[in-house]
Formats: sequence, structure tokens, C-alpha cells
Amino acid sequence: MSPRLPQPELSSLRLHLREVRTTDAPALFAIHSHPQVMRYWSYPAWTEVQQAEQKIADIQRQRRELDILIWALADARTDLLIGTSALFAIDLSQGRAEIGYSLHPDWQGRGLASEALRLILAYAFNQLGLRRIEADIDPRNHPSCRLVERQGFIQEGLFRERWNVNDEICDSAMYGLLSKDFKP
Repeated sequence: MSPRLPQPELSSLRLHLREVRTTDAPALFAIHSHPQVMRYWSYPAWTEVQQAEQKIADIQRQRRELDILIWALADARTDLLIGTSALFAIDLSQGRAEIGYSLHPDWQGRGLASEALRLILAYAFNQLGLRRIEADIDPRNHPSCRLVERQGFIQEGLFRERWNVNDEICDSAMYGLLSKDFKP
């Protein structure tokens, strides 16, 4: 495994996927302080912009130390960060990784998350040569479940009482997508 995977920039007509920058802190805070976005995450909504600044520092450290790819999902016209996505737990020798994502509610319902996932999945399968991508989703998060299902993911199992999210014990729906089943 390489000491660090290069962070590719990916683009579509509406999105520019790029590295997260220090200047993205206010936009990242707007996402992670939103109760609707954070409803199914493993930590509560942020209350201070310093939490976003610390997260960006953590992202930059992770990029230096780990094989993890973290994209800012930016509006192609304005370059405003509207979401993030990460390809993590990357194991090139096993040909697998996990994916996660978030999108500010003001930008939801436009197909942007699907567009971003298609770009990332195509990169993961075609450039990295992965054969499997997994997603761990709270089964009550129906929009997220539908999002990955539209990309071809199959729910392969349910882990009962897997996480404690905001003092609530939650299940995990485990989804998988094989490269041979991916339709870009």
C-alpha cells in the first residue's frame, strides 16, 4: 500500500470535487451544525465554528498519514463547499473501501449527491482498481439508503444496535457495491 494516495480532482457540469481547504470552515460548519444532516451521524451537531476548523485540520492530517480520500463537494460555478465525501478504510490489496458523504439540505433533492457518488465510484473502480465499496447507513435514513441503492448498492445485512448516536442506540444497514455491478 502506498504511503499516501494522491487526491484527484473530479468534475461534472455541476460539481467540482476537490481537497477540503482551510477557507471551507464556515461552509463545513453550516453542514455539520445542521440537525437534519447530523441526525444519523455518530456525533451531535456542531455548535462552534472552531469544530469545523479542527475537522479540517484532522482531514489534512489524515490525508498526510492515511490512505483516505476526502473530497469537498463544491458547486462548479462558485466553488462553495456544499458537502463532503470520503473514501476510507481503503485496502488496495483486498480491493475494497468504504464510502461516506454529507450534503447541505439547501442543495439536497437536485441529484447532486448521486452525481458526486458516480464520480467517486468511477474513480474507485476504474483508477484505483477496487472491486468492492461498502456503505454503513442508519436504516432509518431512507434518503441515504435510496441514494446508494440508485447507484447499484445492495443491502447485505443489518447490524443490530451497532452505534450509539446522540445517546440513542442505532442499527446499521450494511450496503455493498461490486465493480462488476456498477453502471456509471
